[in-house]
Amino acid sequence: MKTEELVALLATGTVAVQRGATTRRMALALSAGGVGSALLMAGLLGVRPTLAQDATLAMFWVKFAFVATLLAGGVAAVLRTSRPGAGLNRLMWALAAPVAAMWLLAAANLATAQPEDRAALMLGQTWQVCAFRIALLSLPSFAAALWAMRSLAPTRLRIAGAAAGLCAGAIGALVYTFHCPELSAPFIGTWYLLGMLIPAAAGALTGPWFLRW
Repeated sequence: MKTEELVALLATGTVAVQRGATTRRMALALSAGGVGSALLMAGLLGVRPTLAQDATLAMFWVKFAFVATLLAGGVAAVLRTSRPGAGLNRLMWALAAPVAAMWLLAAANLATAQPEDRAALMLGQTWQVCAFRIALLSLPSFAAALWAMRSLAPTRLRIAGAAAGLCAGAIGALVYTFHCPELSAPFIGTWYLLGMLIPAAAGALTGPWFLRW
């Protein structure tokens, strides 16, 4: 077959992709995953009884903003890496900025705290379960993100898988804020971040398998 004939054959029956189709598909998948994560949290953990009272504290909103900012970066990373050949590049700075800000706040808290109080600031009451719970709550969103990405055209599969895991981890962390009693910056900067990095690492490891096309 000549090159001209092959090109003509490949071009036969092509249909233009609607503008924004990738964004709509990912938005639908992540919304469904977020609902699944919320239902999982409600069924397994429940909403914290003192949530209304916690919401009057500035640190509750700092925690919420930290996770929400990482979620926004995670969504951007997923959309970017769903396209052929795309990487994170300068988006890494946007992902690193809220982490650096939380770590600076955590360092200030630890520096001004009494030595005997520092362990409590770092470990809180739930350090043994926090990261695991966030990773568990991320599972519906992780599955949804991978499903949506698989139907697109990622080529850097480990990076794409890590982006899907980070985004799902941020959704899990955001949902978990409605149950978690912890409001310490050292705790959030350590255990919340670890909870989000667990699915990110899982995505990097499994991306070449789940996203292969």
